[in-house]
Amino acid sequence: MQKLGEQINNLLYNQRDKVLGLVKVASGIFVVLGIALLVFRYGFLPEDETMHQILRFFDILFASNLLFFGIRWLLALEKAAFLKRSWFESGVNFIILIHGLVYYLSEGYNILLNLLKASEIVHPILTYHHILSIFLIILIFLELTKLSTKISELELKPATTFINSFILLILIGTLLLMLPAMSREKGSMPFIDALFISVSASCVTGLSVVDVSTYFTFKGHLILMFLFQLGGIGIVSFATFFASFLAKGVSLKHQSIIQDFLSSDSLDSAKGLLKKIIVMTISIELVGAIFIFFSWDDELKFSSLGYKIFYSLFHSISAFCNAGFSLFSDGLFTSNISEGNEVFAREVDIDLRQMYTLHFIIAIIIILGGIGFSTIEDIFTSGRKKQKLKPTKEWKIGTKVAVYSSLFLIAIGTLGFMILEAHQLTDRTIIEATITSFFQSVTTRTAGFHTMNFGGSEGGIPLANPTIILVIFLMFIGAAPGSTGGGIKSTTFLVLALAAIANIKGQERIELERRTIPNELIRKAFSIFMFATTYNLIAIFILSITESSNPAASNILSLVFEQISAFSTVGLSMGITADLTWMGKIVIILSMYIGRVGTLTLALALSNKVITNSYRYPEGNIMVG
Repeated sequence: MQKLGEQINNLLYNQRDKVLGLVKVASGIFVVLGIALLVFRYGFLPEDETMHQILRFFDILFASNLLFFGIRWLLALEKAAFLKRSWFESGVNFIILIHGLVYYLSEGYNILLNLLKASEIVHPILTYHHILSIFLIILIFLELTKLSTKISELELKPATTFINSFILLILIGTLLLMLPAMSREKGSMPFIDALFISVSASCVTGLSVVDVSTYFTFKGHLILMFLFQLGGIGIVSFATFFASFLAKGVSLKHQSIIQDFLSSDSLDSAKGLLKKIIVMTISIELVGAIFIFFSWDDELKFSSLGYKIFYSLFHSISAFCNAGFSLFSDGLFTSNISEGNEVFAREVDIDLRQMYTLHFIIAIIIILGGIGFSTIEDIFTSGRKKQKLKPTKEWKIGTKVAVYSSLFLIAIGTLGFMILEAHQLTDRTIIEATITSFFQSVTTRTAGFHTMNFGGSEGGIPLANPTIILVIFLMFIGAAPGSTGGGIKSTTFLVLALAAIANIKGQERIELERRTIPNELIRKAFSIFMFATTYNLIAIFILSITESSNPAASNILSLVFEQISAFSTVGLSMGITADLTWMGKIVIILSMYIGRVGTLTLALALSNKVITNSYRYPEGNIMVG
């Protein structure tokens, strides 16, 4: 018997590579079939008989995955180490195995379904179906995570891989939003509109060609939330984190991508920072959702606790990712009477304009999302064991620049709104007026929420032209680097301002906090500024042509506002987004995408390697200024 076992082991190990190759192919087929089943199940609203067939396919997929896992375990050189290394996957498959054995050996006893019925859940069978779907999603995600670690085998620049990841996310989002079950309208959402919304969500912008709150179903809202969550942190960041979390290993190319995305100092610090960022993001969003949950006014009555939780979570994630999407028709400026629907009780006064506590909480969440991941990590890393926060003198220079420049711009914006829109704020207390101005100053730099009329809302006085120009200026600068926000970045603006001042004073070097700013960094900042300025001018010029016969977009200021808002991934609008021509929508789509992936990242991905010349030409004088 022992000899037979040795022969079986020898046979297995001799065929190990071949068998593992077949398992990988089969796993790929499993992923494709699993995704197809989930899409059909939740995207096309099948009949009961069809649903029964889908569940049978679910069982086949679960059994297949269990078989694949068992084969990989048998072929593992160290079986105990394999189980320890793949502990999460092992746990999921163990649950599936026990559930399946009990079901088939007892001729139909379903442990999970009976537990759900015993707990008196309203729809136990439907809940059971959802739990099965969640398990299938987990298994598919595990397989996709393994595939993501193969990025290092592709001969692509890290910047190119990062850009392509957003393209993939956008395409997936577009196809999902076009499914019939995602919208309340009959049929599918038009491709150009689905593409626009998918880009806006994936690139955390917030511009929309439809009323998100009424056009999409609950499933559509879930898809939007996942799109701007993945888009905010970066789909590659998520894949890298889970690859590391599941002990699959993280390649140098993965770390290079994360280093560029997070503006980290080194490859090693990028890998360590990423884990902290995922935990930090989830923590801030959950805490933010809790604060938002308790900040809804009592007059705003939700029809169920579930909807109140979902609305709180949706707006918290949207705020931290600086996405600007809201589940209210006019965002946080909404003020109407509900006629009664599945979310709100009948004849409820939905007035978000006066919820100043809600505005303040969302503004704080926006700031945390827009100040930069590495900045948050540096601030909240204890200098000593008993300290919760580092003292400011121990902050890195990058942290100081990000914090001080952000505070300066927020102060300028707040003061500007209070002065320029004083006529609108006279009916409020000084605290309410300050919160309103503070909120606008924060959100205009990248978030897209609004509690004042920017020109596309009903009721209230539209902002004056001087205020609109101030908003355009703040939008163009944007958030801090390595954050969920857009724009040329606050630090880029600061470096350019310091370079201009130093040039006027005749200084040879730029010094900040007893540090010399390298010339390479100045050239990089200037390149970003020139690329952004040139692209926006070209885009505005094209929009002025495509919208020349569009009465809704005849005002050039509204076109400039729309374009800068799209490029800086802000999401504010003067009310012309839905009325844009299809060519105008294409321009805005490209602007949102380029603004999100970053002008510098895009330039690095498209540029060829420059061959450094050892020679140097004589200097030539050219008149400037």
